[in-house]
Amino acid sequence: MIIYKDVLSGDEMFSDAFPVKLVDDIVYEVDCAMIQQRKGVDVDIGANASAEGGDEELEDGVEIVNNVVASFQLSQTSFDKKGYLTYLKGYMKSIKAELSEKAPGEVTAFEKGASAFAKKIVANFKDYEFLTGASMNPDGMIALLNYREDGTTPYLTFWKHGLTEEKV
Repeated sequence: MIIYKDVLSGDEMFSDAFPVKLVDDIVYEVDCAMIQQRKGVDVDIGANASAEGGDEELEDGVEIVNNVVASFQLSQTSFDKKGYLTYLKGYMKSIKAELSEKAPGEVTAFEKGASAFAKKIVANFKDYEFLTGASMNPDGMIALLNYREDGTTPYLTFWKHGLTEEKV
């Protein structure tokens, strides 16, 4: 299995256990699903409920969550358009610096592709939800959650050049 980590924060963002598609050689789209997940923990303290006079059952404790978001402990954050553009400018500068050091041949393609994709994001800004990695590092990658044309199938978008791959 391959775990994709944010190069700036080190946060695990997703894995190849989920359907992954490379788009325009600039972002990964990861298909998600809404699943049921148990909240809390059932604790058996050894007491006899009927003898204690408490024979009522606790609420089921199930919530509906996004499987990738839950698996990698991504947390929702929010931006207005101006705030996101300010973040994105700084983030792209950081990624360009990383690329210049580790893969200088990819810098030009990254700049061109990232600029074009950023325009798509801005044009559809209201359609996105924003998610940060588990460390909530403000300099790290912000994943974008959107829905396919059917309006019910979620997918996440991650910047390709902002990730490292780790085989486990």
